[in-house]
This record gives sequence, structure tokens and C-alpha cells, in this order.
Amino acid sequence: MSLAAETSTLAPPAPARGWPRKRVAGHVLVGLWLLAGIGLLAFLVNSWDGELFRQYAPAYLYGLGTTMTLVAISIAIGALLSLPIAYGRMSKNRILSAFAYAYVQFFRGTPLLAQTFLIYYGLGTFRPELQAIGLWGFFREAWYCAILAFSLNTAAYQAEILRGAIESVPRGQWEGAASLGLHDLQILRQVILPQALVVALRPYGNEIILMIKGSAIVAIITVPDLMGQTRLAYARTFDFQTYIWAALLYLSTVELLRHGVDWIERRITRHLER
Repeated sequence: MSLAAETSTLAPPAPARGWPRKRVAGHVLVGLWLLAGIGLLAFLVNSWDGELFRQYAPAYLYGLGTTMTLVAISIAIGALLSLPIAYGRMSKNRILSAFAYAYVQFFRGTPLLAQTFLIYYGLGTFRPELQAIGLWGFFREAWYCAILAFSLNTAAYQAEILRGAIESVPRGQWEGAASLGLHDLQILRQVILPQALVVALRPYGNEIILMIKGSAIVAIITVPDLMGQTRLAYARTFDFQTYIWAALLYLSTVELLRHGVDWIERRITRHLER
């Protein structure tokens, strides 16, 4: 084989001329998003009604506070419930493991809306029985039913996040800590969980974001959250920009939370960057 032929064989292929289809499609999609954003901005400027905004801004802020309170309480209760569920998922006891598996599969495999309806409307059909045991005062309130449904739902997701994070820690960490004379609870609390929570931080942040967006469904059962206030404002004004305000509030809240999670992750992983 000649030197020229060998050189041509080893040389990398020449880059394709022009733009590939994927790049063209990407630029087209970005352009469409920019046009949609410009159009939305133009719509808001042209249809801006300062009096309408001043009239409903307090209601929107109240609804946003209701949404954040609902999510915060549900996340906290779900975090407590997720501990025994995650333990059950990792347990070698077949009965305990099967119960935890069934719980997780049910609440992760069915819509949150259906779960909320089952608790609020479904349990409402057992009013005499609930009154007999003194629980009707709880289940007749949409607010408490929403908290219960959201807590049970997020507990299933948080249990899987926690289980996956704990199992991601190398087994050698358990063995090394045990060789120092630490018992299982000390190993879990002082060695495993600090490492697992670093892994679980971003999934936890994603779960909170999903809960914030999913909380809009409680407006259907008359909870006056952000979406509930938006529906009321639209019913009174028939002005489409009321929904745009709600979308912008949801977007701003989610972005603040996302940046907060990023900041926390950078702070607790500084030692890994050195």
C-alpha cells in the first residue's frame, strides 16, 4: 500500500457541509419558543389592566400562600412516613417488604387526582361510620383531605428516593463503620445518611417541584389555592390573562426553588470539588 493511500485511510472523515437536520430542527424550535414568548409579552402589554391587577393581586398572593403551606405540610408528613416505608422496602421480612412494595406501587401507579377524589368524595360516602368514630369533622374538610392525599402520595416517592440513596452508598462504608465498633443505628445516622442525603438532594427538590405543580388539582375540591383563586378571577372577569398571571407565579416559584436546591448542593459538595 502506498504512503498516500495509507494516509488517506487513517485521516478522519471530512466534516459534513452545511447544518445537520437535528441542528436545524433545534434552531427552529428555539425560534418558535422565542416568537411565542414575544407574542405572550406583547399580549400582556396590550391587554394590561392595572385596576384588574390591583383588585386580584391580594387574592393571588393568598392563593400562593395556601399552595406553599399545603406543599410544605405534605412534604414534611410524607418525609416522616417515608422512613418506615423505605425501611420496609429494604427489609428482608417478606410480609413487611410486600406491604411496603404494594403501598409504593399503588401511590406511584395511580393519579394524584384519583387519590384525592377517593379520599374526599369516596370516604364522604361513609359519613355515618366516620361520625360514629369522630372523624367526620376531618374528612368533611377539603383542606384536610388534600393534605392527607398529598402526604400519602409523596411518602411513596420519598421512600423510593431515600431507599435508592441509601443503597447507592458502597457496602464498604457499612463494613468499615462496623469495624470501628459502631452499631447499626449509629452507622446509619452518622455514616450512611450524610452521604445518602447528598445523592437524594436533587431528587427531593424535583419531588417538591412536582408537588407544587400538582397542587393545582386541589382547586377542584374547593381548596382556595393559587389555581382556585385563578379560576375564581376568570369566572368573574373572563379575562385570559388571569391564567397567565398564575402560570408566571408557578414558574417563578419553581425557578426560585430550583436555584435554591442548586445553591444547597454546591454548598454541601464543596469538599468534593477540591
